Amino acid sequence: MKKILLMILMVITILAIFLAVYFVIIASKSRSDSAPGLTDGQLAPCPESPNCVSSQAADGDSHAITPIRLSNEHSRLDIEQAIRSLGGTIVTSESNYLAAEVRSSLFGFVDDLELLFEPSGTLVHVRSASRVGYSDLDANRKRVEALRVVLSP
Repeated sequence: MKKILLMILMVITILAIFLAVYFVIIASKSRSDSAPGLTDGQLAPCPESPNCVSSQAADGDSHAITPIRLSNEHSRLDIEQAIRSLGGTIVTSESNYLAAEVRSSLFGFVDDLELLFEPSGTLVHVRSASRVGYSDLDANRKRVEALRVVLSP
């Protein structure tokens, strides 16, 4: 009986080590990529996987999320500070576009948070997506909603 338990424990340990190494390798890949940027003046479309949300996705699309409405009181600095407060690092800042990287705490997976500012200055389209993997357990949707709360008047 002890031999069987020891064997099971060994198999579980080997699987745990394998999974940890796999996650470290995948996380490393996510750090070597970059945000997709704008395509014809629009945020890149989401892939088919459920680990992305975009305010430019069609209504009814599972990736769709409402754009962020800003009051005239919010400056660009306020927006960048809000992103930093959520753990983001600004990597690109242009007049109408902002890209940030957000890393997970455990393995350092990188997600992209991109904002496209409408000329009016009060509507911001947003895209948040994981660079690797399939499911994100709704982390990107929650991130956008948290940003919306931080920026709410």
